[in-house]
Amino acid sequence: MTGRPVAGRLRALARRLRLELGALAVVRRDPRVPRAARVLITVAVAYALSPIDLIPDAIPVLGLVDDLLIVPLALWLALRLVPNGVLAQARANARRQPTAAGALPRLGLALTVGTWAFVVAAVWWAVR
Repeated sequence: MTGRPVAGRLRALARRLRLELGALAVVRRDPRVPRAARVLITVAVAYALSPIDLIPDAIPVLGLVDDLLIVPLALWLALRLVPNGVLAQARANARRQPTAAGALPRLGLALTVGTWAFVVAAVWWAVR
């Protein structure tokens, strides 16, 4: 054990996560990044924020494993497609401008609301 209180470690982890989300937001808007990487980043973030899963969370173990595998795997693959130096530059930009992380949550919210609107419309159409 390091001796650091748990709350301090959680705050440090939250700061790093915010930095990484900001870097992803910068990478997603960079024209030097291939479209496939931008799409994978968008889909991974939307899937992480979406209440709809491939395997429902109510199924013990498997419901959480899909979130723990799909999102990191998609982000890892997307970041492998990012050209050298672009990610380092994006992280530096995210450190200088921490509000860049706001773009990903808004996109995820829009995709989540859109998905739910589609589901509600499909159910309404089927019941009608």
